[in-house]
Amino acid sequence: MSSSLSGKLSVEIDAKSPARAFYEALGKRLYDIPKRCPISIPKVDLVEGKWEDVGAVVNFHLAHGGKTIISKEIVESLDDEKLSVTFNLIGGVLVEGSFKSFKFIFQAIPKKEGCLGRWTCEYEKLNAGIPDPKELVQFAGDLTREIDDTLMKSQA
Repeated sequence: MSSSLSGKLSVEIDAKSPARAFYEALGKRLYDIPKRCPISIPKVDLVEGKWEDVGAVVNFHLAHGGKTIISKEIVESLDDEKLSVTFNLIGGVLVEGSFKSFKFIFQAIPKKEGCLGRWTCEYEKLNAGIPDPKELVQFAGDLTREIDDTLMKSQA
């Protein structure tokens, strides 16, 4: 794997919601994602497996760049201790024609109040002319803020 083609980007967002609530929303209750972030992800379809299981294949309908696009992802791992979930993007316009591999790893890190939501993107581009996916990492940060807002409203 060429170092010029592979990379890793991350973003960390301070959240008011408890770490476990964030992890549960993104790892255990994907079917609720449209309720948690209706602006960014208005629809989610289960393609294969069970919602809460490793190996579940999900189509996320993302509001991205002024249009709705589909990202087909598999839940690669769930770590109840580290409050971490890994999504492997296996289809859709986000990766097709641009990336050989693309993973999003979310971890909810507990703090005295709230948590730190960390998204890490690990990728390998098909060629050097493809830009780093900074825009997608920004999308993940915005998604974290939206989920935090709805989690806090549901606790009020």
